[in-house]
Amino acid sequence: MITKFLLAGSVLALLPLPAVQPALAQAPAPAADAATLFGAREDVSQISLSPGGTKVAFIAPGPGPSSVLYISDVADGSVPKIALSSDGKPNRIRSCFWVSDTRLVCYLYMVFNTTGEVTDASRIVAVDADGRNLKMLSNGTRADDAYVSMGGGQVIDWLPEENGAILMGRNYVPEEKQATHMNDSREGFGVDRLDTASLSIKSVEAPRRDAIEYISDGRGKVRIMGTRQVAGASGYDRAAISYFYRTKDSNGWKNLGVLNEASREGFNPYAVDSDLDVAYGFEKKDGRLALYSLALDGSKRETLIFSRPDVDVDGLIRIGRRQRVVGVTFATDKRQAVYFDKNLQALAASLSKALPGLPLIQFVDSSVDESKLLLWAGSDIDPGRYYLFDKSNHQLHELMLSRLSLEGARLAEQKPVTYKAADGSVLPAYLTLPPGSSGRNLPAIVMPHGGPSARDEWGFDWLAQYFAARGYAVLQPEFRGSSGYGDNFFLKNGFQSWRTAIGDVDDAGRWLVAQGIADPGKLAIFGWSYGGYAALQANVLDPKLFRAAVAVAPVTDLATLVEEHRNWADYLTVQGLVGTGPNVREGSPAQNADRIAVPVMLFHGDLDINVGVRESKLMDEKLRDAGRQSQLVLYPGLDHQLEDGAVRADMLRRTDAFLRTALKIP
Repeated sequence: MITKFLLAGSVLALLPLPAVQPALAQAPAPAADAATLFGAREDVSQISLSPGGTKVAFIAPGPGPSSVLYISDVADGSVPKIALSSDGKPNRIRSCFWVSDTRLVCYLYMVFNTTGEVTDASRIVAVDADGRNLKMLSNGTRADDAYVSMGGGQVIDWLPEENGAILMGRNYVPEEKQATHMNDSREGFGVDRLDTASLSIKSVEAPRRDAIEYISDGRGKVRIMGTRQVAGASGYDRAAISYFYRTKDSNGWKNLGVLNEASREGFNPYAVDSDLDVAYGFEKKDGRLALYSLALDGSKRETLIFSRPDVDVDGLIRIGRRQRVVGVTFATDKRQAVYFDKNLQALAASLSKALPGLPLIQFVDSSVDESKLLLWAGSDIDPGRYYLFDKSNHQLHELMLSRLSLEGARLAEQKPVTYKAADGSVLPAYLTLPPGSSGRNLPAIVMPHGGPSARDEWGFDWLAQYFAARGYAVLQPEFRGSSGYGDNFFLKNGFQSWRTAIGDVDDAGRWLVAQGIADPGKLAIFGWSYGGYAALQANVLDPKLFRAAVAVAPVTDLATLVEEHRNWADYLTVQGLVGTGPNVREGSPAQNADRIAVPVMLFHGDLDINVGVRESKLMDEKLRDAGRQSQLVLYPGLDHQLEDGAVRADMLRRTDAFLRTALKIP
């Protein structure tokens, strides 16, 4: 059956789901096993459309931490074929993009333990759609290299007219051969034109030791370069990036400006529009990020393109093989988009009418001529669906689901709310109530987000949905220190301004009780990463508010967090984030474990490069030394995200059992 929508004088047809995904899906878990359902990784973690618009490549989870690249024909709905797979130990497939109708370029990521220290690395490979002709595109490691480059580089330009070639930023390491003058002395980050099949290489930008970023105009010319200086002989990175540009008719570099990453002061370029001869980037206006263009004709004329008085404008909408800029995105209560392209603006409006239950719509990819568009649509109660829109006949085909196992499941609505902090400030938050509940006198969880330079957004959240399915009310507070709301809201960040940030988290719990939503005797807190830090430190600040705390991969000692980065280039950045002085000890849960009166459960992967596993081990030790209740669960071979559906399900089950015991829930 074809459902048709009459939109602005054209017919948009929504066609049935082709038989693409069922062949990939495992047997659904029993309805009662919510942990398996919600803990499962997304069935589609990343997807792209071939230049001709006839095939999609998508990455799906395999057993454990493994991942698989599938290729599917969108026209006939045939069973997807495997082109590439990785076991996750340590290689993980992060993303794959078409470089021609028969070949893809894939980013690989790996985390491993060497000599007792957790290290990560990336590499880029190319593979044919049938899985053949696998080639490494990143520079390899030679026996006489002075050191090993951990970065695999990045694609700078997809060169759509060259059918299989790319501009690629690549890292060069000098050789140190003994008793020879034949050493390759090239060092740093440069740009090569690289044929992904033959591996023929032509240097476009010579490697530079201080270069960290290049931006192309989408037509094969590098127009912007970013460089970073180090702090003296220490080797540590400075927080400032110096940007340079070149005009259309010159290869010489001109000064563009300096960006301070810590304060976000300065122009941060993201893209170049060759036709308009401008760079698009973000810069602060009245303390909030706004989109500006900066002329690359030598004048550096700056023009405000779009700003908001309430939130940061934080994302570009780009489309096509040239990645042309067509709009911006920002998040108020919900993520919103503004399109500069009138045709896309009209199409987005039509799609919103055609898919009224899926207000979150994103253009993901397109064919090379942009006649076919790949898009995603979702909501708080729909994890998302991928569609192919054909401009020639105005037909919209549903391709696959983000989470097939949740199709037809009754999910909980996520409602934007506000609450007052102790100082009278009105703060945003998201409230999720169990489906069908009265919303009164419930066991409840305050769930602060990670970061701290992050924020929650409206939409499907597997953690909130799991807890709601188990009968808990969930409140996700946008505490001060969260990003996205401007400098006055961000303060000095959630570590240096922890008293305000954690005070806001505690006030979120008090609001739940005051509103009658939470039973005061059944109020808990759960968090991941910085959220785990907040879950612990909230009990240091007010030992009597919550009845239990769960922290996944938490920061527990600020001095330890800084020390973990001593041998890495970002040491000064992390040190600046945390700050110095008494605040470091006072703001560390592990150094104040005797103030935590509630039972605590900790989870951590032992290959976590974001927050070392020693942080949870230290917290567990300090709690036990103080005579407190603490449980620590370690997951071997996994990093910060615990990218294993079975492990996530185990974490959810253990958390639910722990909370039910601590909160005395039948």
